[in-house]
Amino acid sequence: MDSLVQFDTDDADTQIVVAVAEDDLAGGIGLAARGAGGAVQAARTFESSLAGARAAAESALRVFRDGSLKPDAVEIEFGVKLTAEAGAVIAKSAVEGHLVVKLSWSPQPTPTADPTTAPDPAPAPGAGATP
Repeated sequence: MDSLVQFDTDDADTQIVVAVAEDDLAGGIGLAARGAGGAVQAARTFESSLAGARAAAESALRVFRDGSLKPDAVEIEFGVKLTAEAGAVIAKSAVEGHLVVKLSWSPQPTPTADPTTAPDPAPAPGAGATP
């Protein structure tokens, strides 16, 4: 059965309630308290909880953008699991962490002459001369 965890936002104007597995609340929840509505109050704000996931995404993008591959686009997908104390963690799929990386390259267009940027042809001999 799922339990509810309430995350405050950095501006403290909004609360985000997330359903989490009961197992994720077990053990070491001392920093969080259960509120009047039955939701566990998260020990961290929503934004600070997601900071680790953001750093993971930035690091992964840096690894795939830099180096010899030079893809035109990088798409990284991973599940984020929210817990009351730890915040966001990369969710696992089966036994291992879940991370999908897609790299793509666009075919390079063949260069064609653009008549608007072509240099003016040289004038014919004697053309343009005034007598």
